[in-house]
Amino acid sequence: MIVAFSVAPSGGESDSVSAAVAEAVRVVAESGLPYELNAMFTLVEGEWDDVMDVVRRAVEAASVGATRTSLVLKADIRPGYTNQLRAKVDRVHEHLGISR
Repeated sequence: MIVAFSVAPSGGESDSVSAAVAEAVRVVAESGLPYELNAMFTLVEGEWDDVMDVVRRAVEAASVGATRTSLVLKADIRPGYTNQLRAKVDRVHEHLGISR
């Protein structure tokens, strides 16, 4: 599965959302699962239990010191497929005639 998630803490002592997001991304990076970071979401690929555990821990890391946390999550659940973070984009580029 691929999960795209965005976490935003609020109501804490710090106004720096980017610092909290960095802590969430640190959890994802240290998980060893394939991931990508972009301006709006972090994408993580792996088995259901592994991905959801990483998302939970990332939210917990970003939530330190916050009184409220917002989580947006979208999942593409496709059993039997791996390496789709790259493959899905490659297929679109193929249709566009763009080589990477």
